[in-house]
Amino acid sequence: MVNGKARLTREDYCDGLGDCLPACPVDAISFEEREAPAYNEAAVLEAKKSKISAPLPCGCPGTASKAINRENTANVTTEAVTSKLSQWPVQIKLAPVNAPYFNNANLLIAADCTAYAYGNFHNDFIRNHITLIGCPKLDEGDYTDKLTSIIENNNIKSVTVVRMEVPCCSGIENAVKRALQASGKFIPWRVVVISTNGTITE
Repeated sequence: MVNGKARLTREDYCDGLGDCLPACPVDAISFEEREAPAYNEAAVLEAKKSKISAPLPCGCPGTASKAINRENTANVTTEAVTSKLSQWPVQIKLAPVNAPYFNNANLLIAADCTAYAYGNFHNDFIRNHITLIGCPKLDEGDYTDKLTSIIENNNIKSVTVVRMEVPCCSGIENAVKRALQASGKFIPWRVVVISTNGTITE
């Protein structure tokens, strides 16, 4: 914090992803275009070594390790839970643009962590949907072009985005928004946010 405002004081700590920007609910974060030092991987590694037990300076909840204590419930079902997945592949970058299962599909586009965090993911989200997953922080490139092609070339009935609450996960939501705009189609869509505790936050 500098004078009450969050500022990036070391450009070599920034990986250039940019997904911290759209995550701000009051648009208080913006880019300032100027000459800056190149990303310095050695400096980042050195900083990690010296602060290995301390939280990262950004305070991003996506990097905050925590244990989640769950109570053992006595009424756990012994019935096998069946998968609701209705197509393969599920990774955004692997899915063919013109796959027949996209015709008249209710499309689910989910950050891959959501299925692990939210216990009833198959029944509440995958069921009756064509599912595409990805991680905007770890996957290379942007999903916008691929999603635009899928929406443009198929009769998609609806789009549901399921993402985690951490700021870096906003990348998948923003890619869907851009794809819907670029397609020129008016398709019902919604965003569901899952907390790291496994609950729906909005």
